[in-house]
Amino acid sequence: MERSAYLDMAAMEARHWWFVGRRRIVAALLRQLHLRPGAAILDLGSGTGGNLAMLSRFGAVTAVEMDKTAREFSAARCPGVDLRAGKLPDELPLSGQTFDLICLFDVLEHISEDDATLRAVKAHLAPGGALLLTVPAHQSLFGAHDIEHHHKRRYARAELRQKLVAAGFRVERLSYMNALLFPAAWLLRWLDRRLGRDRATASGLPAAPVNAALAALFGAEAQLLPRWNLPFGLSLLAVAR
Repeated sequence: MERSAYLDMAAMEARHWWFVGRRRIVAALLRQLHLRPGAAILDLGSGTGGNLAMLSRFGAVTAVEMDKTAREFSAARCPGVDLRAGKLPDELPLSGQTFDLICLFDVLEHISEDDATLRAVKAHLAPGGALLLTVPAHQSLFGAHDIEHHHKRRYARAELRQKLVAAGFRVERLSYMNALLFPAAWLLRWLDRRLGRDRATASGLPAAPVNAALAALFGAEAQLLPRWNLPFGLSLLAVAR
């Protein structure tokens, strides 16, 4: 992404409803995984570090990020994290290390070589370890939002399962998420395409009451996803071994 995009991300990650809601969901899923005390956790494509404090509650975190500006924000936010420069799929500075949990939070869609990336991730997963992955869903929704964020693609559920299995993973969980807001988001994305907009509607930080309401709706899925797979949504999440 452009430097300006990282600056925007760093400013919004703490407050924007989407980041807040996703952290709630991820934390709920991590509690369900029952990681061992001091578990070795790897966050690949850690961005500006918005998830590092949350992940640090579950173990010792190593983070890999290719962008220097993003790493600077991460270092300031979480000075205790082992932060390294690297790039998927072939430039991981991990020296044969393996991890109990590897996280790819909305990273895979940015990488041309997604199949090679999944194979590289598996090589660093300890026996019995888990991959926790999120990606945007439905290629039919690809539009201005995806272009702004340099996405290569969005994923179908069956496609993501196939790619994980082909890379050698056993898929334990595969569900949609962000289901409650899906109808409104689908309509906005359709309008953006229909009207040929270059910038996605509602792409910034909403007014505080709206932001809080959206965070509550999205975050409510933290109560649902540990128990059930959701049949539709704007994103996909997977737990694979």
